[in-house]
Amino acid sequence: MARPARRSRREAQIARLLVAGAAAVLLACASVGNPPGGPPDVAPPKIVSIQPESGKVVPEFNGDVAIQFDETVEEQPSGGGRGSGGGGEVGGLAPQVLLSPVAGPVKVGWHRSRITVKPKEGWKRRVYRVEVLPGFYDLRRNRFDSSATVLFSRGPAIGHARIGGIALKWVEQTILLRALIEAVPLPDTVGYLTMADSGGQFNLENLQPGRYIVYATADANGDRRRSLREAYDSVAVTLDSSANVALYTFPHDTVPPRPRTATFVDSVTVRVEFSQPLEPTASFDTTNVRVLELPDSTRVAVAQILTQRQYDSLQTAARQKADSERAAANDSAGAARDTTRGAPPPPPPRPPAPRPGAPAAPAAPALKVDTALVRQLLSRRPIPSDKIVLKLVNPMKPDTRYVVAVQGATNLIGRKGEGNVSFTVPKPTPRDTTPDARRPPPSRP
Repeated sequence: MARPARRSRREAQIARLLVAGAAAVLLACASVGNPPGGPPDVAPPKIVSIQPESGKVVPEFNGDVAIQFDETVEEQPSGGGRGSGGGGEVGGLAPQVLLSPVAGPVKVGWHRSRITVKPKEGWKRRVYRVEVLPGFYDLRRNRFDSSATVLFSRGPAIGHARIGGIALKWVEQTILLRALIEAVPLPDTVGYLTMADSGGQFNLENLQPGRYIVYATADANGDRRRSLREAYDSVAVTLDSSANVALYTFPHDTVPPRPRTATFVDSVTVRVEFSQPLEPTASFDTTNVRVLELPDSTRVAVAQILTQRQYDSLQTAARQKADSERAAANDSAGAARDTTRGAPPPPPPRPPAPRPGAPAAPAAPALKVDTALVRQLLSRRPIPSDKIVLKLVNPMKPDTRYVVAVQGATNLIGRKGEGNVSFTVPKPTPRDTTPDARRPPPSRP
């Protein structure tokens, strides 16, 4: 009797395994697609609530900031471990939330349709700012393109002052898109964070009046921190009710600049390129720059030392003058040949008016950036360059090697460097005396 009983138990186990396997197959085949016949879901996830609410003073708050969406958002894992309470600290979501001011890392947890945020250092007696950035996705890859900001306090009053402005690239002479902005209230060492928009502009509201250091950083690695290897700028602000600032970001290179190459331009012109941009207000003279002819190191007289921008301006002015003189000469020659000039041609006809009911031409898209303002702000500072141009008194010798020795080259943070670079003047190109094969031979008489 024992053998039939064992057989019946084995058959029951096999039946349970078959049922479990079928269920697993069904789950594996399931998808997050739309139900058959229904309209496609193209709506992005929306924020339903954020706790604590904006403007609240919650002195005893010690929990997590909770951002509740109306549907499940993607987890976007990047190696973060699972936390307590069914959630996990997820590095992939951390860049989508700015919590400030905090001195260390921020824990961002995923709970399907709810995101939790908390500083690892714990909550302090501060006014906190939580900014939810665009970039959350639902399970159908619809993107949350809006943003939301919440301020709450664990004791101090929430202020009503603001700091706005624009972040620029000083060396590149353009705006800095998506710059990381930090306003640090003195004497504190951590500040309030936000991101500049696609026009380089930013606005931080609900600040307390006082003294601030405002930073703009090209956050290349996306860690929401200011790094010495990243271009940045700072300005001190005394904030009463409102302040606007312009920040000119640039690399703060602590390595002294050195000459990297020297290039022959023409018989009396040499271009020297440095390892980094130079301070535009620190001019060179002949005591800083020497040109030596090899092999005897004979000193070559330098007539002028120009920045690359000055040299380009002189070249442009010379070309314009030559073009103007050439045009004037051509006009004079033409007038001498043709003394019966006709009347000027009539202007082109105006385009026909649109017919009633015809669709209007599409308007040009409005610019987000005030380009005139950007040009005006950039013109307030001289433009850095990593090149200088040397004009010599006498022409250099062909097929001869020269050395340029530089001292006192100053970078944008005041570090001074020196070095030598050499170059060779090329041989003159021989004149081609070979007869042109395409030219027909002269006819014989």
